[in-house]
Amino acid sequence: MKTRNKFNTRPEHIRESTTREKVLKNIRHALIEPADNPFSGVEFDSPVYKSMNEPPDINFAREFTLAGGKFIFCESPEDMVKKVRLVFDEHFWEQAWCRDEALTGMLRHAGIKVKTGDDDMESMKVAVTSCEYLIARFGSIMVSSRQKSGRRMHVYPEIHVVIAFTSQVVNDLKDAIEKMKIKYSGRLPSMISVVTGPGRTADIEKTLVMGAHGPKEVYLFMADDVE
Repeated sequence: MKTRNKFNTRPEHIRESTTREKVLKNIRHALIEPADNPFSGVEFDSPVYKSMNEPPDINFAREFTLAGGKFIFCESPEDMVKKVRLVFDEHFWEQAWCRDEALTGMLRHAGIKVKTGDDDMESMKVAVTSCEYLIARFGSIMVSSRQKSGRRMHVYPEIHVVIAFTSQVVNDLKDAIEKMKIKYSGRLPSMISVVTGPGRTADIEKTLVMGAHGPKEVYLFMADDVE
């Protein structure tokens, strides 16, 4: 004689069904007799975060630096070319990987050797890319697979150099998502990622290791847009 578990209040025909049938019957039962929402008083429209006391670009620079990034502000695109060249010279970086034609032209104008193909990408040390948007509240960089740099340029290199402009700064993540929807006419890229500082992990013996998941260093050059 079968003994019934007193804690199992489901009908007999459900308890003796296959796992798939149980799932489907439970879903059907939930649709027929929905439970009351225990959190009906939750208010979703109010802002979650406090308003920022500084202009978005200033707040981004501060948060980006606190996250371990290296921020360089440039007074103009011409000043950006000079400062990019200076950073490459200071660190003895011999070349850069870049797939964006405009950025490739800027790098070559600065006298920097550029690789644009997929050959020997495993040895990539410095990659130069653009970005989608800069999120001021967190100091984060939004990138996507629809950029000319693709997916790998944000993950493979030891050093990631980002070229950006003040017009790309938004307040919050939701603002960046909304702008992405408009930019790509509702067909979002298959990959959207938010980069906050260099790659890091403490999974192994709780020891912080930089560059384990992504670049070891992230540089961001920002300039005002050309009017």
